Formats: sequence, C-alpha cells, structure tokens
Amino acid sequence: MLNFSFQNTTRIHFGEGKISAISREIPIDAKVLVTYGGGSIKSNGVYDQVVAALKDHQWFEFSGIEPNPSYNTLIKAVDLIQQHKIDYVLAVGGGSVIDGSKFIVAAACYKGDDPWHIVSKQEKIQQALPLAAILTLPATGSESNTGAVITRDGHKLPFGSPLVRPVFAVLDPTVTLSLSDRQISNGVIDAFVHTIEQYLTYSVNGKVQDRFAEGLLLTLIEEGPKALQADTKNDLDVRSNIMWAATMALNGLIGAGVPQDWSTHMIGHELTGRYGIDHARTLSIILPAVMKVRRTEKHDKLLQYAERVWQLTTGSDDEKIDQAIALTEQFFTSMQVPTRLSQIEVGVDAIDELLDLLEQHGMVALGEHQDIDLAVSRQILITAL
Repeated sequence: MLNFSFQNTTRIHFGEGKISAISREIPIDAKVLVTYGGGSIKSNGVYDQVVAALKDHQWFEFSGIEPNPSYNTLIKAVDLIQQHKIDYVLAVGGGSVIDGSKFIVAAACYKGDDPWHIVSKQEKIQQALPLAAILTLPATGSESNTGAVITRDGHKLPFGSPLVRPVFAVLDPTVTLSLSDRQISNGVIDAFVHTIEQYLTYSVNGKVQDRFAEGLLLTLIEEGPKALQADTKNDLDVRSNIMWAATMALNGLIGAGVPQDWSTHMIGHELTGRYGIDHARTLSIILPAVMKVRRTEKHDKLLQYAERVWQLTTGSDDEKIDQAIALTEQFFTSMQVPTRLSQIEVGVDAIDELLDLLEQHGMVALGEHQDIDLAVSRQILITAL
C-alpha cells in the first residue's frame, strides 16, 4: 500500500427529513446564499423544506446553475455575494450545482486578477467561504470531497482544494424519488466509473481499499437497474444504497493509498465540452475502450475485477477479462446509457479535434502510469467508435 494522509471533515446527515438539520448547522448570524439549478427543487418539495429550515436566517438565492456549470453563470453569483456581503453558501442540487458552488465560494474570496485562473492555471486557493450541500442527485460525490469541474467556452476543466470541501451535507434519499430515469442512470454510471478509476489500476496490496471498491461496484450493479424498474424504482432502500454508494465512491476513502487512473474522465470531459454530452454518458462510452486498450497494463486488476465483481471462475485469464468487459458493457446498457461513440453520432472525423483539445488542456500523460499519450488516447477513441 502507498503512503497517504486522509481526512474527510464533512458531516453527513443521512435519511428522510434530514434537511431540517440545516437550521442548526448554519450559524444563525450567517448571511446565506442558496444556490440551485433549473428549479426542480421547487416541484419536488425540497425548496419548501429549505425555506422552512432557514426561516430564522437571512438568506438570498441564486438559480440557474447548469449541468456542467458555466463560469459565466457562476461569476454572477460572486457579484451577488459581494453586493450583499454574503458569508455562507448552501448548494441545493446535484454534482453540477455543488461543483459550481465550490467555484463560487473560492472566487468570492479571490484576490488575484482573474478568478478563472483558479481553474485554468490551477492557482492555489488561499481562502473560501464556508459551503454546505443538500444533495438531490447522487452521482459525483462532490458533497463531501474537495474537487469540482466547471466549463467555460467549451472547455471543461477540474480544480480542487480542501477549502471548498462542504462543511456538512444532507443526504435524504426520498428527494431522489422524483429523478428522471436519465438522471438515475447518469448518477449510477458516474459513481461506478469513479470507483473504477481508483480500483482498476495495478495492485499495491491495498486490500481494504480493494474490498471497499468491490463492494461499491457490486452494490451499484445490484441496485442500479432496480431504480429503473417499475416495481422497485420507488423502493427507498434501493435509493438509499445508491445514494450512499455514490458518496463513498469519491469521498477520498477508497483512493487513499492506491494508484488512480482518471483517463476515462479526462477524455470524457472533452466530449462533454465539445458536444455537450452528459458527463456519465461519456464515461460509459470511454471506459470499455480504456479496458480494452489498456488490458495488458491493467491485466492483474482486470482479472481481479472479473473474479471478484463478476464472479467469473472458469476459463483462461484472457477469457475472464473478455467476459468482464462484455458484462460491464451489458450493465451499462441495462442502465440505458451508450457504450459507443456511434450511438451519440460522433464519428472518426471528430477524433483529431478531441485530441487537439486534450493537448490544449495538457492531458498528454494520463493514467496511473502517466503513459497514456495522445497516440494511446487516439487508440482509445478509435476503439470507442
């Protein structure tokens, strides 16, 4: 196992009715900005619960944070913070709202020339407003981690800092019952690939991390399809397990002390930035291709994945790996997401442009060995066709 330091300071309030906890978690003298997306929180009852919980607080609201949150939108929230001297942000939504709010709390305290440098130049964040989250769409794990991804002019880029980790997060699985099938699918796939990025690398004998990761993968494989089936989609236990799995997939625990990949994400970001494709659907397309192209480098962990997650015990090593990749694609299909670029009408003529974008963003040495150069990324994209 690799050396590591691990700390996760986010308090989690999990369960039905837990939104009321924000009334005692946020200091009564704080000026609060509630951030959210397109307004679904007003139709599913979450907004009313927030209003009730903040009845004794002074608060403002900022709506319209998009999927793949836009810098041009987020900077307007920063102006609002400065106008009203707001000192606390409460993000109510899925990963995009929380990611966007992470940028807002950092940009509100930024002293440099251009807040975009937090992302484009990876400038170290020196200060940020306190942030809390009410999660409505389990997927990214942003509610209890230090990372975020935002978009500007078609460029989708990550940034991170311990200073933007939410102070607390509310996870009420009942609010996920109003999600569309597409949102459910995207969330499950995002959590699944987050887990894979930290698991499917090479062994450093991190048995605890591996077993945690395998448990998350098994849970998502078992519970994900149930959330799409008419007779089980409103089962609160199903939704609870998916919600907690998505949080655990990217709160730092399973990635501590093990190598990590993230090439699927980096290549996928270019598809989202260029074509506006749902983040999770870029992952479901790129991951199988990464498995195929990198099967030699990932051989031992692919075999472990085949045996422990898919319970494949017969046949040669290569046959088990082939079957595990095929079963992964079948699982993605059962979750109603694409597994080929052709399914989203992106063809071979797009590959050069995507590679140019990877180069522009410095994504020229990806993977756990930092050896996925542009030539290997080309192989992955061709394989994904």
